[in-house]
Amino acid sequence: MAEPHSAFPDSLPSEPSAHVDTFCRDALPPPELMPERRYDTLPDLLVYPPRLNCAAELLDKMVAAGCGERTVFHFHGGRWTYRQLLETANRIAWVLVQDLGLVPGNRVLLRGPNNPMMAACWFAVLKAGGVVVCTMPLLRVRELTFLADKAKIGLALCDARLAAECEQAMATTGDGFPREEARVVLFHTAQHDALETLMRGKPTHFDNCDTAAEDTALIAFTSGTTGQGKGTMHAHRDVLAVCDCFPRYVLKADADDVFCGSPPLAFTYGLGGLVLFPMRIGASSLLLEQAAPPQLLQGIQDHRATVCFTAPTAYRAMTGLVKGFDLSSLKKCVSAGETLPKVTFEQWRSATGLDIIDGIGSTEMLHMFISSSASDIRPGSTGRVVPGYQAMVVDDDFQEVPRGTIGRLAVKGPTGCRYLDNLERQSAYVHGGWNLTGDSYVQDADGYFWYQARTDDMIISAGHNISGPEVEAVLLDHPAVAECGVVGVPDEDRGSIVKAFIVLRPGFAAGPSLIEELQAFVKAEIAPYKYPRAIEFVDSMPRTETGKLQRFRLRQRST
Repeated sequence: MAEPHSAFPDSLPSEPSAHVDTFCRDALPPPELMPERRYDTLPDLLVYPPRLNCAAELLDKMVAAGCGERTVFHFHGGRWTYRQLLETANRIAWVLVQDLGLVPGNRVLLRGPNNPMMAACWFAVLKAGGVVVCTMPLLRVRELTFLADKAKIGLALCDARLAAECEQAMATTGDGFPREEARVVLFHTAQHDALETLMRGKPTHFDNCDTAAEDTALIAFTSGTTGQGKGTMHAHRDVLAVCDCFPRYVLKADADDVFCGSPPLAFTYGLGGLVLFPMRIGASSLLLEQAAPPQLLQGIQDHRATVCFTAPTAYRAMTGLVKGFDLSSLKKCVSAGETLPKVTFEQWRSATGLDIIDGIGSTEMLHMFISSSASDIRPGSTGRVVPGYQAMVVDDDFQEVPRGTIGRLAVKGPTGCRYLDNLERQSAYVHGGWNLTGDSYVQDADGYFWYQARTDDMIISAGHNISGPEVEAVLLDHPAVAECGVVGVPDEDRGSIVKAFIVLRPGFAAGPSLIEELQAFVKAEIAPYKYPRAIEFVDSMPRTETGKLQRFRLRQRST
C-alpha cells in the first residue's frame, strides 16, 4: 500500500481511480473551482491512505477488531450485530456484481425508511465500488425522476412498501423517454426476484473494491433556490473525515452509547448521526422508521438511548411530552437543520436538565463544521469552529469583516463542496478555495458564531430545506394558478413555514376550499413537508422592470 498523506489532497498527484464508469469523475468541477480541502489543521489525525474504501473502514475493520457480536442497530422488534450487517452487506454486494451487473462507478439509488436493510444496502454499494444516491421516503415521482436523470442512475434498491413511485420514476425519464435497461430491485418482500431471494446462497465474504480515497462514495442531493436539487459529491476520504472531527472533538461519545434520532439516512445529518458516527467508535444506533416526537421519546425510553440527533422543531414538540417518558438514559442532545432558538434550548434544559449541542453543517460540506458542547455552549449561538475546519465572516468583496459585524459565512476544512455537473452553482458556492454556505452570521470576540438569516431563497422549516421556486413550479401546474411566489415566513413552532402568494386565473374564486385543493395538489406532486401552510391570494406579483419576482417584497408583506 502507498504511503498515507494529508495536508492538501486536491493538490497532490491523482491516485488511479477504481471507477470503470467515469461519470462522477467527469462531472467534477474544474480545478479552479474546487474547494481547498485542508487536512493540516489536524495533521496527526486526518491522515488516510490514498487507497481507501470507507465501508471497509467502518464495517469490516470493526468486525476484525472484535466488534462482531456487538449490537450495531436496534429497531422495533429486534437488533443486528456488526457481523450480521457485514454478512448481509457482503451478500448484497455479490448480488450487485454478479446478478445486477454493477461496475465500479455506477450510481445506485436507495429508497426506504431508516432500517437495517437500508443501511446494509448503503454499505453493499460502496463495497462493490458503486456510488450511493440515497433518497427520502417522502419524495414523489417528479423528484425521483429528476434525481435519476441528473445522476444517470440505472439501478435502484427500494423498500417494497415504497415501490410504486420508484418504479415509475425509473421507468421513464423527465423528458418522457423510456429509461433503457433501468431496474428496480425490491427488498422486504418475498417476491421471486426480490433482493432477499437473490441473496440466498451468496457468500458472506466479499473482496471490497479497491477504491481510491478520492473516488466518489456518495452523491447527496439538496434543494436549491433554482427549484432543482443539486447533487453534491463526497469521496470515501470525506466520509471518514466527518467521523473524525465533530464526533471526536465536540460530541465525544463512546462505544457504550446508543444513538437515536429522526433524520432520514438520505439527509447527511441523519447518515452521520445514525450510521457513520456510532460505527466509527463501535457504538450502536436505534433506527426508527417513524420518528415523530412521541415515537422518538418512546424509542429513547425503550432502548435506553443516550445520544439524540434531531431538529429544534422536534425538541420544542418533545418538551411538552417528556413527563410521560423515562429519559434517564439520555446524555447528549444534538440539534441541526435550522437555527436553535434560545427559548427552545432553555425550555428543553428546564424539562430534562440537558443542554442541546447546536451546530451547523450542510449537504455540500457533508456534516457539522461549527458547534460547541458542554461548558463551551453559549445558548443562542451556533458555537465555535469544529477542530479540523476554519471559518470566517466576509463581506460581498470576500474581505473578512470585524468581529460583531454581519456578513457571509465562509468555511473550509477536510470536506468541501463539489457539485455534480453544476458550474454555475459551484462558482457561487466556492470562492478562493472557501465554501460560502449561504448563511449570514456574526462572529463575536470569543469566536462564537451567531446565526442571522439565509442569504438566498432557501426556506428552512422544521429542519427541512425547501426551495421556494420548486414549490412555485408545482403550483403553476395547477389550472387555477396564473402566477405565484413562494417565500418563508416566521413561525413560532417550525422556525419558518412555506407561504404562497397566488394570482388566480379568470373563472376561479379565492376561498378556503381552493386553498385546501392547492395544498393537496402540492402534497401529491412533491414531498408533503414542502406544501404551503399559508396561502394568500393577490391581484399581482411584485416584479422588477425586467420581470424578475421580488421575493423580498412578499416577505415584507408577512412581517
